[in-house]
Amino acid sequence: MKVEALAGKTALVTGASRGIGRAIAVKLAENGAFVYINYAANHKAAAETLKMIEKTPGKGALLSFDVADLSAVQKAFKEIISTRERLDILVNNAGLSIDGLTVRVREEDFDRLCRTNLKGTFNCCQAATRPMMKQRGGRIINVTSVVALAGNAGQAAYAATKAGIVGLTKSLARELGARNICVNAVAPGFIETDMTSAISAEQKEKVREQIPLSRLGTTEDVAAVVAFLTTEEAAYITGQVVGVNGGLYM
Repeated sequence: MKVEALAGKTALVTGASRGIGRAIAVKLAENGAFVYINYAANHKAAAETLKMIEKTPGKGALLSFDVADLSAVQKAFKEIISTRERLDILVNNAGLSIDGLTVRVREEDFDRLCRTNLKGTFNCCQAATRPMMKQRGGRIINVTSVVALAGNAGQAAYAATKAGIVGLTKSLARELGARNICVNAVAPGFIETDMTSAISAEQKEKVREQIPLSRLGTTEDVAAVVAFLTTEEAAYITGQVVGVNGGLYM
């Protein structure tokens, strides 16, 4: 990828205060983009992401809102357009994971998963559609999961919300293709993040044994794929789900 390939572009990364979201935000900034760092509550962590971005060719700004709150989403997108006059890249990364066997999943937990993971992604896609259609171009990348494709015992509720994102991605790609808007998804496998830090060393070793590349992924592995999908080199890729899982699911 060319240095500063995204110069002049405006991006929004949801859930960018840590983990995969932070890595994506920093990577886009390294390629020259102005990146809005969305977060729901952890201002300190989001500010750390901004500090990392300030060391890159790009620039950034903090933007706090709950992706599950439609009115808050609409207000945030209006702020982006009024300030930057365009939105070129949307990365829907905000999400949460609540595990448990289906028989034990509480209704309130299922609702929380749906609100943040699926509704939140839909809200942001909807808000981005109008400005991107008006400027006749844009890139939307939704972060789903390997479990949306392969399934996983104890994660039925989480997998259902992430599988919904796959359907949303493909449908939106068909709706927006004629306006030069590419919509894709990335499906990370087991990535070293806060979410996987609670897994024991023994459990991690069992996971590694199932991965052809014999290692867990890094946030940078995911960020590199997302960054590629935002460039002109990926202009003929839309409606796809790109697995970043070391071969765990093929």
